[in-house]
Amino acid sequence: MPDDAAAAFRPFFDELTELRPDAAEVIDVHTHLGHDEDGRSQTPEELVALLDEAGATRACVFPLHDPERAPAYRLPNDRVLQWAAESDGRFVPFCRLDPSDDPLPELERCLNKGARGVKLHPRAQTFGFADGAADGIFALVEEAKVPILIHAGRGMPPIADGLVELAQRHPGATMILAHLGVADQGILAGRLADHPGALFDTSWFSAFDMLSLMARVPPERIVFGSDPPYGRTIAGLYVALRSARAAGFDDDDRRRLIGGTVAGLLDHGRLPTPTTPRGPDPITMHTRLARLYQYGLMTWPAVMAGDTERALEMLDLALAVCRDPDPGVAGPVLERIAPALEAAKKLIPDPENARSATGLIFLAVNLAGTELA
Repeated sequence: MPDDAAAAFRPFFDELTELRPDAAEVIDVHTHLGHDEDGRSQTPEELVALLDEAGATRACVFPLHDPERAPAYRLPNDRVLQWAAESDGRFVPFCRLDPSDDPLPELERCLNKGARGVKLHPRAQTFGFADGAADGIFALVEEAKVPILIHAGRGMPPIADGLVELAQRHPGATMILAHLGVADQGILAGRLADHPGALFDTSWFSAFDMLSLMARVPPERIVFGSDPPYGRTIAGLYVALRSARAAGFDDDDRRRLIGGTVAGLLDHGRLPTPTTPRGPDPITMHTRLARLYQYGLMTWPAVMAGDTERALEMLDLALAVCRDPDPGVAGPVLERIAPALEAAKKLIPDPENARSATGLIFLAVNLAGTELA
């Protein structure tokens, strides 16, 4: 990463000193190891570096959508179990299952070898919850008292009805609905409100989705995740804590959010008693920051698609907001955001620096989105 890009990241991460409550353990509940069919990969050493950068003590780890997953994810699961055994307690291993590929013997095998949770990815494995494919898995995790993390983000058909009905048949199962449950957040947040083990992780790119969840779900049911290698742990932590502060989380709420709730689950098999949602609904936002937020989010997919011209057009619109001669009370925030966007603009034309560019845009737009009036 170029030096000027590193300097543009620094103010965001320096702010974590203020945002992070004292004596708070950070546990990333959503991380991957190994290789994926999409070309992404992550080694144990790379994940440890991300955890160290964020001051995270532990991470729940599971395989990516590995090309060598057949049969039954056995080889990727064994790799993760071995890496966890060699990690001095940094990695908490979850096994990944394909409901169509003999999952129950593989789950039992992995539990006997030390797995402490399960990962299901309905999009990658193309299954639903209404067809009974996951019923046996839910029954076994409920019996074994281990959590099950479920992809509930983009690329999904409606999943809520089948998943809610399955969860209600297994009230002793602890579920971690990944990516804020955005695939069906409204239905999941509402219909699982009384389920004793329904959690949502924060591995997502929009503070608005996070604030929406915080207005509907108690803080004891939201846990920190950042989705490496697709996300960066320290950046995800920044946005989670900015959102939590905007939602009115106190220090104890934020301690639970970034690690306390997951520590209780992993170490003692217990979840805190839920209280009431904290977040405001509706929210009030400065119009200039709302404009910047929308232009920034439009920049991000253009960068990822390699459409440099479109990305720069949108970024120029965001920077024009920062140049407003009459910014009002949004002025100090726009002054903080402008250097990050200028640095991203320099990085976008170089494909090797695209991830750094999107990282800066991610932080900038979510700073704007969490600066509520």
